[in-house]
Amino acid sequence: MGVTDLPLSTLLAARIREGFEDYHARFAVITQRARNRFETRDWSAARQDAVERIGLYDACIAETVDALRRSAGEAIGQRGLWLQIRSAYAAMIEPLIDAELYKTFYNTLARRLFATQGVDADVEFMAMDVVPSDAITHPVARHTYAVSATRPAEALMRVLGDYQFDVPYVYQLRCAAAIAVRLQDDLQHWGDHPVRSIELLDTVFYRERRAYLVGRVFGEHRFSPCVIALVNDDKGLRADAVLTRRRDVAHLFGVSRSYFQADLTTVGDAVVFLRSLLPAKPIDEIYTVLGRAKQGKTERYRTFFHHFQTHPDEQLVHADGTPGMVMAVFTLPSYPLVFKLIRDRFAWPKKMTRSDVEEKYALVFTLDRVGRLLDAQPYRYLRFPRARFSAALREELLTQCASSVHEEGDDLVIDLCYVQRRFRPLNLYLREQTAEARRAATLDYAQAITDMARNNIFPGDMLPKNFGVSRHGRAVFYDYDELSLLTDCVFRAWPQPRNAEEAMADEPWFHVGPHDVFPERFAPFMGLPATELAAVREHFGHLFDPAWWQGLQARFVAGDYPDTPPYAASHRLA
Repeated sequence: MGVTDLPLSTLLAARIREGFEDYHARFAVITQRARNRFETRDWSAARQDAVERIGLYDACIAETVDALRRSAGEAIGQRGLWLQIRSAYAAMIEPLIDAELYKTFYNTLARRLFATQGVDADVEFMAMDVVPSDAITHPVARHTYAVSATRPAEALMRVLGDYQFDVPYVYQLRCAAAIAVRLQDDLQHWGDHPVRSIELLDTVFYRERRAYLVGRVFGEHRFSPCVIALVNDDKGLRADAVLTRRRDVAHLFGVSRSYFQADLTTVGDAVVFLRSLLPAKPIDEIYTVLGRAKQGKTERYRTFFHHFQTHPDEQLVHADGTPGMVMAVFTLPSYPLVFKLIRDRFAWPKKMTRSDVEEKYALVFTLDRVGRLLDAQPYRYLRFPRARFSAALREELLTQCASSVHEEGDDLVIDLCYVQRRFRPLNLYLREQTAEARRAATLDYAQAITDMARNNIFPGDMLPKNFGVSRHGRAVFYDYDELSLLTDCVFRAWPQPRNAEEAMADEPWFHVGPHDVFPERFAPFMGLPATELAAVREHFGHLFDPAWWQGLQARFVAGDYPDTPPYAASHRLA
């Protein structure tokens, strides 16, 4: 039977499978550039690759929609045909490791064609019915190395020998010995011969200016994550750090980080392996940090609504924190997510439009987030039972977010919202903690502003209410309506008054442009208690110096971005 003799439903199912496989192949082509970017230290091109890869999914969806319309003509909108397509497609992908990714691609197509609101169980694959990792038993490709009790560096020499690049290691033996010493020191509580073997994925993970060898280190009775960070800088190619604590590896794979470039032939088996390293990390975050953001959204939807349905008496309520002038934010108290909706009107002095806010969140999606900006995933047409909202929240959404929310029978349908992990607002955290914890969080808040600035990100609104604190005490920024690129700002020294009249003026006596920023006046905009503000001034005085910001701008214009390691200095090798 020729292709043209196939039933239309089978032909279209094949077109959808081809569409996903074309996306997967093009995704791999971009990802494979990461090795060359690392070897040649072409960090600017690496940033461009990251942005290109993020936009690839929607481009491939649009191309596949066009192909389906050309193949089916007016029949493309017939629901009966799509029931047959779904059945044929399910049979085609059933044995595949990444069948869930194929299903998500199909669902995106169906929702685009039918402009689906909520979920159409007859046409779509129901994410609620499947736990993707449960069915995957295929072992992901990896290397295993036995480690001698007396000569552990020999095993690490074999490791580095198996992960070769087009630039040589500098002092390869010294690197191997330093890794071996660090593993022995980190795991000495395991006993006299703590490291028995090391297991590393074949695939090298790239992000920003580093390459990572990701795997596990085994003792006699236990194992721990093992991530070896490689750098290629003015000193050459070498091992820079070793991470063995789950906390540190979880941060490396965290929701405030940009996506890895990891050339995985299949994804589901790698996710299963990574979950063995990070059992507390949600599966949606692992898919997302591997660059599979759409699959991450599917998994996040599935796990949240499963929890939502199994807690039928719990209501959606306002999230803790100061109500925003731009966003209304709600949560389910027992689940660590927040839902953010754009308000219809913004209180003074906010001057942006709704489209401006959407553009800011889209910008963050493509930025190098350096561990300081939370990933914010947009969701459209989420449907919740009306009765599950608290009365106060329901009233606010219907009156102040009417552009995004409407009622349909017993449901509220949210046309657009942004979903983020829930963190404790910094302003509340500072009221609740000990003096020592307040000081640590405040200094990390200042470090967060510094880290963002060093990556061409200016938060705009620095108030603590716009920052959150993780369970490990790390500060992250999550409110993006005032965010901009540092290179779009004009940093100025605060003009000195020329006479008493200017000195006593209630309003600035000099012209202030729309992009002007005066770092010397940051203190009131930080809104910190006096003790904490003094600590910031002492340890991060550069934040109040216009010359520091101007110096960063000059570096960015020259294409020189400072390096921001994603781990503490204590993890770096001698």
